[in-house]
Amino acid sequence: MSGLSGIWVYLAASPLTWLGVTLVAFVLAMRIGAFLGNSPLANSVLVSAALIIPALLVTRTPYQIYFEGAQFVHFLLGPATVSLAVPLYRNRDAVKRSRLPIVVALIAGALTAIGSALAIAALFGAPPDVLASIAPKSVSAPIAMELANGIGGIPSLAAVLVILTGITGAVIVTPLMNALGITDYRARGFAVGLAAHGIGTARALQVSDVAGAFSGIAMALNGAFTAALIVGVMQLL
Repeated sequence: MSGLSGIWVYLAASPLTWLGVTLVAFVLAMRIGAFLGNSPLANSVLVSAALIIPALLVTRTPYQIYFEGAQFVHFLLGPATVSLAVPLYRNRDAVKRSRLPIVVALIAGALTAIGSALAIAALFGAPPDVLASIAPKSVSAPIAMELANGIGGIPSLAAVLVILTGITGAVIVTPLMNALGITDYRARGFAVGLAAHGIGTARALQVSDVAGAFSGIAMALNGAFTAALIVGVMQLL
């Protein structure tokens, strides 16, 4: 065993190695984003994944080994989600004044997100288990995986689709809203939070505190509404 391979075998045995790789990749992604003026194309999740995936492939590291270290970051998702209450509290008066638009946008947005994805996938001949995995793509990963598992989908596929949906939404939201002439940050934030959950909310917080608050409430409401809708429909079938 050569010196370098021996060092790598020693490092690979420690969960802290991949935790360190994850943190370094995220810091680099943030710096790249800052260098590019926080361009939506330099999304931190997308760039981090682009840095970490090749490292996993080159070192032939299974996901389970990687997650042993990265689970510490995964644990922090809970407190990070709770912290979304801060911008929501700061903008509570604006949220109260927008209760009716929020309810209407939630129903229209959730039905569109589910219906359009199912229609497109069915048009391309996707099998039932794939359709069941696609249906909850716009809610956060834990909710989507549990819903997919309950309606005959594939939880791991649902998680991948959730991440892809989030990255896509975070990347296109700014140019799309600009092209549509939508300048109200309440509408922009609510749209991206509903369609692209936490990743979209992170992007909204980069742009505006108001957009972040409405994105956070959209993510939370859409998770609950989509879960209730899918479970309700399944009980009727």
